[in-house]
Amino acid sequence: MNMQNNVTRLAILLTFLVTALSGCSKNFESYNTDPTGIPNNKVQVSTLLIPLEQEIMYMTDDGYQIGQNLNADVYAGYAIPDQTFGQALDNANYVFIDGWNSEGFNSVYTNLIGPIKNKVAISGVRTNNPDMWAIFLIVEVEAIDRITDKFGPVPYSQVGTSLISVPYDSQQQIYTQMFAQLDTATANLATYIAANPGSTPLASYDALYGGDYTKWLKLANSLRLRLAMHLTKVDAATARKQAETALGATGGLLSVPADDANILASQANGNDYYQITYNYGDNSMNASIGSYMNGYKDPRLPVYFSADTNAGYTTQYTGIRIGCNIPPKPFYSGFSKYNTTSTFTLSAPETIMTAAEVWFLKAEAALRGWSNAGDPQTDYETGINTSMQQQGVGSPAAAYIADNTSTPANYVDYLNSANNINALSSITIAWDPGATNEQKLERIITQKWLAMFPEGQEAWTEFRRTGYPALFPVVVNSSGGTIDTKIQVRRLAYPSGEATVNPAALKAGIQLLGGPDNGGTRLWWDVNKANF
Repeated sequence: MNMQNNVTRLAILLTFLVTALSGCSKNFESYNTDPTGIPNNKVQVSTLLIPLEQEIMYMTDDGYQIGQNLNADVYAGYAIPDQTFGQALDNANYVFIDGWNSEGFNSVYTNLIGPIKNKVAISGVRTNNPDMWAIFLIVEVEAIDRITDKFGPVPYSQVGTSLISVPYDSQQQIYTQMFAQLDTATANLATYIAANPGSTPLASYDALYGGDYTKWLKLANSLRLRLAMHLTKVDAATARKQAETALGATGGLLSVPADDANILASQANGNDYYQITYNYGDNSMNASIGSYMNGYKDPRLPVYFSADTNAGYTTQYTGIRIGCNIPPKPFYSGFSKYNTTSTFTLSAPETIMTAAEVWFLKAEAALRGWSNAGDPQTDYETGINTSMQQQGVGSPAAAYIADNTSTPANYVDYLNSANNINALSSITIAWDPGATNEQKLERIITQKWLAMFPEGQEAWTEFRRTGYPALFPVVVNSSGGTIDTKIQVRRLAYPSGEATVNPAALKAGIQLLGGPDNGGTRLWWDVNKANF
């Protein structure tokens, strides 16, 4: 683990104050210099795009491990480190490490939203190159969604406008703005594509789609569908309206693996999962995903993970349970880790959204009776097939889809039986037309969760929204009663730096949150009620 990232970064207010006054602060120096040497504003701004795309996954400042892996990936049931980094207790025991939370909060503002607000937005691209502006808007929506779904109310609409304080927006306001930005982005792209078929002006400056606007349009529509589904409990009318807009939108949705949104790995640090797994040795299989994949005999298991290396115990795939007592290395080092041999290699891209996820979103929309969603069983089975194709294991898909007997496996920690636990779900794979809507939803979300791996941010969001899949609780809950062991963690606490440099706005933000600033307070869309 790169411990320099534990240092709390400059708070948002100071970042934008310095930027506004000087235009060339340390944080923004790379964005204020034209690396091409071409005195053309269009080219100058376009060179910003790749680092902004990569910062979605914290690549710019090498912060993925503490920005996402040690919170969302763990809470989603995907990952777990095999050490505690010198801490007696940490995020896995529900004791937040402030420096880790600071990375998840500050980095994207400094390295992504800040440059868009303070460089791109004032460059003339909005009016002179609306197609390019659309791409920046989509990147910004993807980034701010990750922040607000970690913390709740956060600064957004007024970022960069005040030299004294940066006000917080409610989550409802942020979602409204995200939908509005997607309105602009999709309209701009559709207009440009119609007038300039096949044109790719950002071909040399795009680490995600190589300048292919047709795929960017699909991504924007798909992001709208994802965001709409987040609102099913809190605002069903808006959820349906936005989802149906996406389902019937010009340009369509992500539908095949070739449409997947994959960001090229940073040349400086390589693939984040490779770095924290191979270089640091810190990224092991979580017991929860091991339970499902072992029980289902999932053909993607050896694609996602490496087999155990503890000689004399097992040759299977064993994860580590969240919140258990983890002795110093190498006690759990032989348990399964992410597969860095053939999947999460040094140069492998990092995925933020897949066509498989979209098919499962459509399946839920169809289950709810929304227009243009298709048939829930067809969407569900297509989602599984698409994931298998994405991972290169297409041939076993038919047998997997038809399996109506396999269930998640009990978890056995062969080094410490105190962590053993029986599976919490008996859901099978095969679609059952006679099942209740709740049972159908559990199937959809469980298979979507398996298909979205390793993208833990969205997986954690969907677990909080729906309660699926059933994830193992922490062995030891050290939150002091602020987080319910059964309900599990709902959000991250704001970094302490905000109380120092943005105190009035933070206080108002906590009021918008509607509860104490701890991990047990539910977000706006995280409503404690039934799914149907």
